[in-house]
Parts: sequence; C-alpha cells; structure tokens
Amino acid sequence: QVQVVESGGGLVQAGESLRLSCAASGSIFRINGMGWYRQAPGKQREMVARIIGGGTTTYADSVKGRFTISRDNAKNTVFLQMNSLKPEDTAVYYCNADISTIQTMGVVSDDYWGQGTQVTVSS
Repeated sequence: QVQVVESGGGLVQAGESLRLSCAASGSIFRINGMGWYRQAPGKQREMVARIIGGGTTTYADSVKGRFTISRDNAKNTVFLQMNSLKPEDTAVYYCNADISTIQTMGVVSDDYWGQGTQVTVSS
C-alpha cells in the first residue's frame, strides 16, 4: 500500500510565506511525478504545481513567480514554497503522487492523494 501525507498548512496574512511538505511511503517501486492541487470553496480542484521524474516543473499561471516546487528524492518528499501569498490562494491544498507499484500482473501506475491541508490567507 501507498500513503501520501501533507503537512504545513495554516493561517497567514497576505504577503507572508508558507511551506508545504508531502511525503509518500509504502510499497513504492517508482515515483513518476508529484504535485500540488488546491480547491477553494465552490470551485473545482486545480493544479498548482507539478514536478515529474526528470525534474521538469509546471506551474499554474496564477502562482508563477511566487510558488516553487522542489523534491527530496531520497525521502520521497515534495515541497511547495509559497511566497507573497494572496487571499485568493486560500484553499485546501492536496498532494498528488503518480506512483508505480509492483503487482502480481506487473508494474502498475496509479494516482494517490493526500488528505489535504488548509491554507488560509487573510487580507
């Protein structure tokens, strides 16, 4: 089994920073990519940032220049450094991991989600 656990959310004022962490654990054969998504009340879940196997990163336009995704491969952990936070960044942030595991039929890739962590930015 695979577990994905986020940490680091909280309440900050506009302009301040937060750092989110996400660790994957369990019977992992390979991590193909990890990323952060967020969902604000009444809105659909949206991609915030992703980093794939080779290190290529992708960001939503709304966070470019303010957020940075990075990873520690040895610890199967991804981080999201969020600077210059705005009230519109308020949401539940979810970690997503595209992970391959070894099953009886062979290598199987699947998406795994964390439980979410609340980020609230006051004006």
